Amino acid sequence: MKFNKWFSKAATATVATTLLLGGGVQAFAKGNDEADSKADSAFTQITRSDMLNIFKQQGKEKYEVPSFDASTIKNIPSAIGHDSSGKQIDLDVWDSWPLQNADGTVANYKGYNIVFGLAGDPKRGEDTFIYLFYQKAGDTSLSGWKNAGRVFKDNDKLLSNDPILKNQSEEWSGSATLTSDGQVRLFYTSRQPYDPNNKLYGKQTLSTAQINVSQPDDKTLKVDGVEDLKSIYDGGDGKTYQNVQQSVGIDMDNHTLRDPHYVEDQGHKYIIFEANTGTETGYQGEDSIQNPAYYGGNKNFFEEEQQNLLQSPKKKGAELANGALGIVELNDDYTLKNVMPPLIASNLVTDEIERANVFKMNGLWYLFTSTRGSKVTVDAIGDDDIYMLGYVSTSLTGPYKPLNGTGLVLHQDLDRDDITWTYAHFAIPQGKGNNVVVSSYMTNRGLFPDHKSTFAPSFLLNIKGSKTSVVKNGILEQGQITIDPANDKKEHQNEYGKK
Repeated sequence: MKFNKWFSKAATATVATTLLLGGGVQAFAKGNDEADSKADSAFTQITRSDMLNIFKQQGKEKYEVPSFDASTIKNIPSAIGHDSSGKQIDLDVWDSWPLQNADGTVANYKGYNIVFGLAGDPKRGEDTFIYLFYQKAGDTSLSGWKNAGRVFKDNDKLLSNDPILKNQSEEWSGSATLTSDGQVRLFYTSRQPYDPNNKLYGKQTLSTAQINVSQPDDKTLKVDGVEDLKSIYDGGDGKTYQNVQQSVGIDMDNHTLRDPHYVEDQGHKYIIFEANTGTETGYQGEDSIQNPAYYGGNKNFFEEEQQNLLQSPKKKGAELANGALGIVELNDDYTLKNVMPPLIASNLVTDEIERANVFKMNGLWYLFTSTRGSKVTVDAIGDDDIYMLGYVSTSLTGPYKPLNGTGLVLHQDLDRDDITWTYAHFAIPQGKGNNVVVSSYMTNRGLFPDHKSTFAPSFLLNIKGSKTSVVKNGILEQGQITIDPANDKKEHQNEYGKK
């Protein structure tokens, strides 16, 4: 495990203090000061204390992403596309997500499993679009994944007559559900270009469409166009979640409103998504440094960590850090019904907690998110640190408590140019047992002539109550999203040691 070179003696002392104090859930509380009186919705706060405790935990085997053999990693054979001149090329494939049932388990669509993934030309970062991959249910081989091509045609955004989608330039991550009437419903992020001359600032908008999928023969699935393509939510007035206009002209402000994850609960439809807090839910700015709720710990910790932050080169980034996992309720036609307060926020810690993922398992709700150390404003955390954080609640809407005491579920600190570097870890419940499958992508885009971004080997994660651990010897095939519960031995001896 690498240690950040910026980790000063003062920060070391802070860690020691934090370890004695312990981390945990911090919520906006009435009475912190007058400026925070509106931010009392009791959603869970990822605090600076939590991150320092995570620093202590990382390196323990049960939290580390398994090591993979680079010599065995292959590109997805079917990930073939074309460059701007029409020449056939191997595509990068990165963030991906399965077609899921309402309970989060992998859906069986006419005998197939379906995965949607972002893919594009390794040489053109702006070539970012959603493709549909499919595999016979029960097949776990990388070669079993076939490519049905892009989900959307270039003119779909124009035919939708949607005022936001007409300016769409890229398609970003989301989720997909098999509806009760057997339709494939996709949720994704529509991203506009950054073109200030035309008053476009890269706006991200939660969007949806019905994807029509046919089966021409028993070996093929085909995308037969889309219906009901529309935008759902773009941040609105900025009071609950920051909208893109609020970030315009603010240097270093990393605006996010993306990665919609669909979920149902008690007959209601919701999407959980990556966002930033709004003006009435704990906003960004210099005043954040004065708010003890963002630090965690006790008064002494607050005062010491505040002084460290005031002297840190990460101070400006911390002031602007207000990442969140938001939630909105949908009508039955998948239009916006109700904007709700955030489930998680990371003020003064990071502007970016990504890939919202939530499901109910053994009577509890589990909420996961990915984040990068390079975005975190705590000196102890290094730029190469990658995390999946997790939280648990008895209710979809919270409040959520951090798993494993701090929220740490997975950690990796490989160099970004390592072939086995992984990101966008996504936990997939299997319907039975305590193990979930974690999928991700491997290898950063455009770094190697022969190695493309590809499905990483999946692996098993054991979840019991508020504790998780990577399953020892639980590495699966590249791109595998399901396991046979009968073959998933209960005593995989999932834990590396008692806490």
